[in-house]
Amino acid sequence: MDIRIGDIITMKKPHPCGEKRWLCLRTGADFRLRCMGCGHEVMVQRHKAEKNIKSVEHANPEE
Repeated sequence: MDIRIGDIITMKKPHPCGEKRWLCLRTGADFRLRCMGCGHEVMVQRHKAEKNIKSVEHANPEE
């Protein structure tokens, strides 16, 4: 899955604050994500995050 820094990721299940969208801050073996609702940051293993991704909005779609 092609996920880059700055992409907005929509998850299948919402965060406890109610928001489903996350900003990608770091990629690699783990993702560092920031909740777009409350600003909470989490580190998630790549394979666990990819299972729960519904859609990805790329920050720079022309690249």
